[in-house]
Formats: sequence, structure tokens, C-alpha cells
Amino acid sequence: MVKSAYIHIPFCEHICHYCDFNKFFLQGQPVDEYLKNLGHEMRSRVGSGNSEEIDTIFVGGGTPTALNAKQLDTLCEEITMSLPYNKGEFTFEANPGDLTEDKLKVLIDHGVNRLSFGVQSFNDDLLKGIGRSHRSKDVYTSLETAQKVGFSNISIDLIYSLPKQTEEDFQDTLTKALDLQLPHYSAYSLIVEPKTVFYNLMRKGKLPLPSQEQEANMYELLIDTMAKYGINQYEISNFAKEGYESKHNLVYWDNNEYYGLGAGAHGYINGVRYSNYGPLKKYMDPINEGRLPTIQEHTVTREEMMEEEMFLGLRKVDGVSKAAFTEKFGCSIESVFKPSLEEMQNRKLLLVDDERVALTKQGRFLGNEVFQSFLGVI
Repeated sequence: MVKSAYIHIPFCEHICHYCDFNKFFLQGQPVDEYLKNLGHEMRSRVGSGNSEEIDTIFVGGGTPTALNAKQLDTLCEEITMSLPYNKGEFTFEANPGDLTEDKLKVLIDHGVNRLSFGVQSFNDDLLKGIGRSHRSKDVYTSLETAQKVGFSNISIDLIYSLPKQTEEDFQDTLTKALDLQLPHYSAYSLIVEPKTVFYNLMRKGKLPLPSQEQEANMYELLIDTMAKYGINQYEISNFAKEGYESKHNLVYWDNNEYYGLGAGAHGYINGVRYSNYGPLKKYMDPINEGRLPTIQEHTVTREEMMEEEMFLGLRKVDGVSKAAFTEKFGCSIESVFKPSLEEMQNRKLLLVDDERVALTKQGRFLGNEVFQSFLGVI
């Protein structure tokens, strides 16, 4: 049963140096035409899926809040008209400095009840160095305006292991972030992706990144500081006060199905993973001809589903439930992955008890190695 939808708005007023998501400069783009086509895709996809009610919606990008208030109103109308939304968790990604009171009122009037701000750092020099257009003062202004309009479920994203970043600097950013007393925080280490400004600089030897040891120290700082402030780690990169865990992201980690809507979006419906065309014209042309804008489809085999259950589920601090795995696949985790479990236990990277399989604290630092151990072994 499909109970979640991810919606991609690929427009930005500014392109960051590390971003490899499907995105376009906002100026001169056919935004209104895109929103109309997106509405058509939503209605077609929902017709092809088997959803009764949508419990979580996540609008990401790009920068959804780069749209003006009228366009945001149109987008929200398309969403609430096209998707059988059940008044669950409805999140918009936002950039600090983008959200005027008018835009925030549009969102809250349409039932949006969660905001996720891309803060990344509280160090203005670092923000400038990574190509962000906002500065730390914009974070405080945006949060104050959002809270004044009525938003309380707010998350901020941070990035560590940035060029020229020190452990002391990251500690300062963490302290400033946590002093805001928000219910949810995400923090990711920088990954230098192809086709980004940072990738080109790295190839020329002009990207002064922290060492692997410094990156590990920053991650330890993250885990320990969050715990000190009473914010629970529930996933490798995500932390929340009790009851404020991201229900939408848990859909991915629980390996459940979801609609992916918009240019370049990925989805998972009826056992098929699919992706949409990224370029705007290639996305909109099939829709105008009455077809779905799918570029690629892959029917997930039972073996792949089991692997995904492990490497996605192990991202959660609670890990993978043995009972849920058995109920889903009709066999035990041990019967399928015994060698991997034993190897990772011996290396003290996995905890295995009667109820679950989960990463140890040490395992969280080497998560990719653990996930890799469950691939290609069936």
C-alpha cells in the first residue's frame, strides 16, 4: 500500500557548490507550465498505484520555497486536489531567507505542518565557501517568522567535513543549532559528487577537505552533543525529540513504497522502482502526450528486496526487526544472511539479539562497510 509521496520542485535561485540534485536556475523557467504538468503526473500516478490515503508528503528540490506565493498556492492546490492526503505529515524544504510571511501563510493554510531548513552551517565564511546564499542571521529571522505564523515542527539540516572546517567550528555550529531547541535535526558529512563545482575543484587539487580522522571526530561530536542536549539519534544522520522523528524518511528506511513525482524524481510502486526524466522539456513532453514521464523502471526481485530491507533498515538506530523481516519474506534473517551477520558481529559492528539486528555505535561510523556486506550474498 502506497502511503507516501515525494514531490520534486527543481528550481533554485542559486546553485550550491556541492549539490548534484536535479535543479535549474529559476529565472526564465516555465514554472507555471511545470506545476500544471506535475498535477497531471500526480493524478496519473495515483491512478496507477494502490493508495487509499497518503500519510506523508515531502516537497523537496531544488528549492520549493524559491517559488513566489502565488505559485506556492498553485502547487499546494495541485497536491491537495490530486493526492488523497490524510492530514498526516506534510513537509516543505526551505532555504533560510526564502520564506516570507506571505509564503508561510500559504503553506500553513494548505495544511503544511513541517518545515525542513537547509542551514548547513552557522559560520558565514563557510556558507560563502560552499556557495550558499543565506547567512546565519537569516536562519534566526526565518525561524522566528515561521514560528510566528504557527509552525512548530521544524527541522534543520547541517553538513560537516566541509572545506576548511575545523572540529571547533563544527562544535560551535552544533551548539548554536541546539540552542534553538528545535524538535528535529539532520546532519550529513559532505560527499563530493560528480558534476558539481566541488568535484571540479577536487580534481584540480584545490578543495581543502578535513581528513578522514577529523570527519570521524566530527561525527562523534555530533552523536555526543545531540545526546547531551537530550535529542535522540534514531538514524545514522537524524536526531529528534521523542515523537518528532521524520515519518516520511522512515518510509524509505522501512523499505516501504512511495510515489516519486516531478522532474528527476524516483519512486517505488507495486514492486517497481522507477525514475522520471530530469530535463524539464523531456519531463513535460510525455505528460502533454498523455503518458507518464518515466525514463527507467526496475522490477525489484525478492532477493533485492531482502538486501534493501537490510541496508536501508540498518540506517535506523533500532535496526531491522527480525519478526517484521520474517513476516515480509517468510524466512528468518539468519537463514539468508548468516555469514554477513557473523562477520559483522565478530568485527563488533553489528548487534544481534532475539528481536533485531542493529549497528553498534562503532558500526555507525562504518555503516557503508556493513551495508555492503549484505549485497550480492544471496
